[in-house]
Amino acid sequence: MSAKKDDDLDFETTGHQWDGIKEYNKPLPRWWLYTFYLCIVWGIGYTIAYPAWPGISGASPGVLGYSTRSEVAQDIAAVDQANAAINTELASAELTAIAANPELLGYAKNAGAAVFRTWCAQCHGSGAAGAKGYPNLLDDDWLWGGTIEDIHATIAHGIRNENDPDARYSEMPAFGADELLTDEEITQVVNHVMSLSGEPQDASLAAAGAEVFEYNCASCHGEDGTGDIYQGAPNLADAIWLYGGSYDALLETVSYSRYGVMPSWQDRLSEAEVRAVATYVHGLGGGEASQ
Repeated sequence: MSAKKDDDLDFETTGHQWDGIKEYNKPLPRWWLYTFYLCIVWGIGYTIAYPAWPGISGASPGVLGYSTRSEVAQDIAAVDQANAAINTELASAELTAIAANPELLGYAKNAGAAVFRTWCAQCHGSGAAGAKGYPNLLDDDWLWGGTIEDIHATIAHGIRNENDPDARYSEMPAFGADELLTDEEITQVVNHVMSLSGEPQDASLAAAGAEVFEYNCASCHGEDGTGDIYQGAPNLADAIWLYGGSYDALLETVSYSRYGVMPSWQDRLSEAEVRAVATYVHGLGGGEASQ
């Protein structure tokens, strides 16, 4: 629609009108137009100077060769260089001697916290309280021991992974799936295990379950059910359950077994980082004194 001159106005209108309000056909201010054109020129120049245009295998590098990745890498390298001396000291120190050196201990805890938040919190939680199938690192219940040496070995080599021949390894039989026990015997032993730390679902079955436990479970978990850290066998008498302590959860565990896996970190982290996170975890509240 062509613009129309309004007799009462100094500017043309577009001919559009709503509720008596007429739409001006005013030209944009020159300063705004010049700014707009300048932005277009600046934008084109920016895409030429810096990485911008996406391609099949990457973006155009830009004539200036700037890279945020290389800038971050330089910053990381600078930090690593600044911490090189104390990292060397941490990597070579006796694990049990770290706590006696306030400066080294402080650095290890701070560095270990950063490593934990980056690599460990996804499974163990940001506060290290764990979740179903992922151990709580705040308590004093340790499947493989809670000394600084034990924690270091667990972090370095992992648990039941296929990449490290020195990984912690244990495997509970699937007593139901492999037909090692009958359904009745499984029910009995589950009630016995529940009685070790609380109330069984059916107390009349607990006594028979004690006999089933003695012949099938005590070799790993101990006669009193308190477990064996050297085999990674959980303590069944402390009411701390990795996969749940309800009747149904225990029935599933005994019937089908559990097989949690932790990766080996010695090939992903430096020795200083492994020691730092071991020190951090040991100091969360559940670490045990070395024997």
